[in-house]
Amino acid sequence: MTRFDQVQTSKLPTGYAQLVLSPQRLLGAPLPELLAELDVTLDESSITDPSFTGAAMVTRDGVILSMRPGQPDWERDAVARALLGHVLDMPLLPLPEPYRMSEV
Repeated sequence: MTRFDQVQTSKLPTGYAQLVLSPQRLLGAPLPELLAELDVTLDESSITDPSFTGAAMVTRDGVILSMRPGQPDWERDAVARALLGHVLDMPLLPLPEPYRMSEV
């Protein structure tokens, strides 16, 4: 099992202790295991537009990933990891075109 350190980052609400992990762990761990370790909720979005691939919402209670229903498994996996990396302030290579990350 990988050892994690407790830190606070600016994208997370005050008081939400976050587990920081290595880029190798973020990209290599089975997604369900990773979500459980980080206490991240994965929900189906009501947005069905194929151009919407997902969103990460940081709430006072934690992180919620909202993903498009019917999304291919490979896309869901890649986008979920990219969104988590963004929330964790982890330096990762950008997703390939046509994917892009925006913050609102």
